[in-house]
Amino acid sequence: MFAVAALMALGTVIDQGEAPSYYFEKFPEDNPVFGVITWRWILTPGFDHMFSSPVFLGLLALLAASLMACTYTTQIPIVKVARRWSFMHSAGSIRKQEFADSLPRASIQDLGVILMGSGYEVFTKGPSMYAFKGLAGRFAPIGVHIAMIFIMAGATLSATGSFKGSVDVPQGLNFVIGDVMKPKGFLSFAPDVFNTEVHVNRFYMEYYDSGEVSQFYSDLSLFDLDGKEVMRKTIKVNDPLRYGGVTIYQTDWGFSALQVKKNGEGPFNLAMAPLKLNGDKKLFGTLLPLENSGSSNVKGISMLARDLQSIVLYDQEGKFVGVRRPSSKLPIEIDGNEIVIEDAIGSTGLDLKTDPGVPVVYAGFGALMLTTCISYLSHSQIWALQDGSTVVVGGKTNRAKLEFSEEMNRLLDKVPELISISENTTDSKQSAT
Repeated sequence: MFAVAALMALGTVIDQGEAPSYYFEKFPEDNPVFGVITWRWILTPGFDHMFSSPVFLGLLALLAASLMACTYTTQIPIVKVARRWSFMHSAGSIRKQEFADSLPRASIQDLGVILMGSGYEVFTKGPSMYAFKGLAGRFAPIGVHIAMIFIMAGATLSATGSFKGSVDVPQGLNFVIGDVMKPKGFLSFAPDVFNTEVHVNRFYMEYYDSGEVSQFYSDLSLFDLDGKEVMRKTIKVNDPLRYGGVTIYQTDWGFSALQVKKNGEGPFNLAMAPLKLNGDKKLFGTLLPLENSGSSNVKGISMLARDLQSIVLYDQEGKFVGVRRPSSKLPIEIDGNEIVIEDAIGSTGLDLKTDPGVPVVYAGFGALMLTTCISYLSHSQIWALQDGSTVVVGGKTNRAKLEFSEEMNRLLDKVPELISISENTTDSKQSAT
């Protein structure tokens, strides 16, 4: 378990699923990280895809085998012993228990009734009695082991049987799910839902008062092979679309194109290109040529945008001219040309994945939480023997030993004391005198 936890921590620190060139650059041999770690230490054992690497899966298999062996050789025999009705026929054996006491002039039947009222299962055989409660606490460790095996099986299925893909789609276009999905392991089998076509009906964004993007949305329609719409949903960040085991997440956005009119002609679709900036800010740009595009020195109107709500325009000399919102349709004069920004077309960034191991992992964690709580229940056992007019009582528990001793004292205080017939006669004579 320590080794598995260590590899999981390492898989969190090391970026997963990147191209080999990424690790060549980040972990070079001539300048190893911490003086030791190079790309060979990562790529050779498969730590660039830690959770599907042979080392990690092999350790999971060893841990599962260890849990199953522990369950078979230790936990199941303990449960079998705990379920037996184990009577003690010797007062000396009973007095050797963790808790022991004697009740003079008492009845084992009265003790049994009091124990039953406190939730004990009571069994008698002649002068002997056996009682227990909390047997579920003995079964719980088996449930804990089974739950852990389920979690590891689900994690293995997720690592080796999933598909994942990413796509950027402009508004109004579509794609087929299977065209963008890539298998993650040898247990990945493409389901029929991969033939489903996804159409981006609309992409739009909401903004803060400061102008920053607050949320972005994609209105998606899913079509089967016959062209029938089988589902439609508008997704946003943290609100994905789920269909047939495939989950589509809204993860990013882009600027696809500008629709522009020049001197009343058009509209023309101008592709917007992302421009590299320092930091996480986005910036997109395009050029509307004003000269023959075949010349060696093409000049035109430059257009820049940080989002879909405003376009900044510059003339052929690179001088700022003005700002226009695509929804305003207001013309602007630049170098003798009337320009109108008709529309801004965004593109949605979607992540798609299938993960057949998720239900197994969730079921495993649910069972683990339940069985862990049950395992804290004390399994208590009580033996008693009617030795003449005295009842010898002894007991033990696997948890909460101090509370068990206090409980036993309270229960034994409730057992009534028997009074013999001769004592009753003597008491009557003394009262008459």
